[in-house]
Amino acid sequence: MPPESPSRSTDRLDDDDYPAYTMGRAAEMIGATPGFLRAIGEARLITPLRSEGGHRRYSRYQLRIAARARELVDSGTPIEAACRIVILEDQLEEALRLNEELRRPAADRTGPDS
Repeated sequence: MPPESPSRSTDRLDDDDYPAYTMGRAAEMIGATPGFLRAIGEARLITPLRSEGGHRRYSRYQLRIAARARELVDSGTPIEAACRIVILEDQLEEALRLNEELRRPAADRTGPDS
């Protein structure tokens, strides 16, 4: 595999969906344990990608989701319920974003080049 150009590897650092973090680092970043990350994976809140060696890799987006679940669990919510709450919050946020986009005038949605 050819080496990546510096601009391409830098672009990945800005990509919220790029699986840049190992399980240990991800757990450390959100103040949880690797077991917690495995549990929310089993509950299908997040599905980490796997490296060629089979190790779990997490993106920044997944870490934000996991951190929210950890907050709920820390406040006494059972893990399965916390995962369901986070999924519903994420779906609501996406629906609100889409509604806002559709409410904008057509000229704003299509841009100046259309």
